[in-house]
Amino acid sequence: MSTNAAATSATNNETSHVLNTDHPFWQIIRTVPDFPKAGIDFYDITPLLRSHIDAVIDALLAALPEGLMEEVDCLGAVEARGFVFASMLAGRLGKGMILLRKPGKLPPPVANKAYALEYGKDTLEMQNNLPPERVLLVDDILATGGTLTTAYELCQSADHTVVGALVLLDLVDLHGEFPVPVYTVLKA
Repeated sequence: MSTNAAATSATNNETSHVLNTDHPFWQIIRTVPDFPKAGIDFYDITPLLRSHIDAVIDALLAALPEGLMEEVDCLGAVEARGFVFASMLAGRLGKGMILLRKPGKLPPPVANKAYALEYGKDTLEMQNNLPPERVLLVDDILATGGTLTTAYELCQSADHTVVGALVLLDLVDLHGEFPVPVYTVLKA
């Protein structure tokens, strides 16, 4: 996996492969080889969360097309680091959140769906009794797409309209097309 990145945003389902290794975030993100298992390069974004929060939130907002947030009722926060980004975005924008969590963390009624990760399996749940809203999914990294696809499917099954997904880092070679536009700050 390359450590090259692009500082671009997608405004439709077409993926831009313009690489930009000069983005200042790459000087802060740590690459951890062979974690969580051999052959996987883990991009540790934790240093960005320690002292660059405003810059990260500004960059996430800048990745969105003009006017999109006016169409969004709430943010779909994907566990766990998606909670961090969605919370900060929601606070700045005055938007609510829907939580997409690991099993057993939300009170019933919940809908759930199992999915594959790049290094295992997991399940997401969300409350199943919320009124339909227009949702922007928020997560930290898009890798194989299993988590975001599951979040998308859960939202759709609960009659929410997913208008897109916002991630800090998109690992473009690990996933196929996503059913809605993916907006991103970095690509590798």
